[in-house]
Amino acid sequence: MDTIRRKRKPFRFQTSRFFNLFRRNSEAVSFVGQSATLYRDGSEFFPALLQAIGEASHGICLEFYTICADHTGNQLADALIAAAKRGVHVYLLYDYIGCFDTPASFFRKLVKGGVHCTAFNPPPFRRAWFDKRDHRKIVVIDGWCAFTGGINVADVYSGCGKKITKWRDAGVKIEGEAVAGELLRIFQETWHRERGSWAHLRDPDTPGEVRGDAKVMIINGGPHQKRSVIRSAFRVAIAGASESVIIASPYFIPGPRIIRSLLRAVGRGVRVRLLLPYQSDVPLVRLVSRTCYAQLLKSGIEIYELNSAVLHAKVLLVDDNLAMVGSANIDQRSFHRNYELNVVVDSLDFGQQVADMLETDMGMARRIVLKEHERRGWPIRILERVFSPISWFL
Repeated sequence: MDTIRRKRKPFRFQTSRFFNLFRRNSEAVSFVGQSATLYRDGSEFFPALLQAIGEASHGICLEFYTICADHTGNQLADALIAAAKRGVHVYLLYDYIGCFDTPASFFRKLVKGGVHCTAFNPPPFRRAWFDKRDHRKIVVIDGWCAFTGGINVADVYSGCGKKITKWRDAGVKIEGEAVAGELLRIFQETWHRERGSWAHLRDPDTPGEVRGDAKVMIINGGPHQKRSVIRSAFRVAIAGASESVIIASPYFIPGPRIIRSLLRAVGRGVRVRLLLPYQSDVPLVRLVSRTCYAQLLKSGIEIYELNSAVLHAKVLLVDDNLAMVGSANIDQRSFHRNYELNVVVDSLDFGQQVADMLETDMGMARRIVLKEHERRGWPIRILERVFSPISWFL
């Protein structure tokens, strides 16, 4: 399999013309010679994150949508407090709505332990209204190591705790200039906007050895932009595919532009596969997302629903080479109303790891067949039509 993949011709994204087109449309900031490490689930992600926090020497910046006060959350809190006690500057930015169920005592404990904490868009919701949310997941350590992806801080992601339901997600670690050059800058700007002051961090040290073959691009999307760069990144990456596209998304309400991009890809002979959830924490989203199944299936797009866990990974893979991992779903909320961050990694080795991960997931998923889908009852069809007009707000 590896030999076959290595003989593939370069996909269109790797041409300088197409690369420049992608950067213009997605406003991506690019870096070469970076190191990228894939974490296939939370059980891999959190031990690596906690180890890096334990080794931090001068600065830790964290930005999360949800932080739960469970075993995983308390493990993180203890690690941050320990870092603060040894003189590391620690800054935590959390979304007020995303952490609505987290008791205030959890954050008071952090503040008392020396961690600087700030909520994103707390009441009276000065960012137009409470619907503006910071959905990013970023941890920057000492300016040269960063963790990001779709994983929130909770037992259901890490695999800890007593709950039977597990969430399937993925994360990535980036080492190199992309961390201080863009990820730290994004955190600093958001912190200043919410707190009114800058996080006091000294200039990052030069890393001992960061040797990577990955080209990394950072896509920073949000409602402050005139157009959705997140959606543009998905569309242009799909347009660059020559052989295959695989998309994993827990909330799939693509809208007509993404659908057209997928149909065009199939029309030029690209194999397109979608990995979507069978179980969802927002059943209404799953109901609405199924309204486009028939059109996609009739065009030749393959749809798989994962039922072994609650799918939460947001991944795009093009030609087994270019991978996009991040916080953004393929829905109108991520395109227009959330602050999101996606990382694009152009690397044969990283792409093959992502391909193996997605192939394993699809091997455990149920493929949706058009005849079976069209046999769904009229009550379901009526509900789909009733709730489709509110897809913008989901």
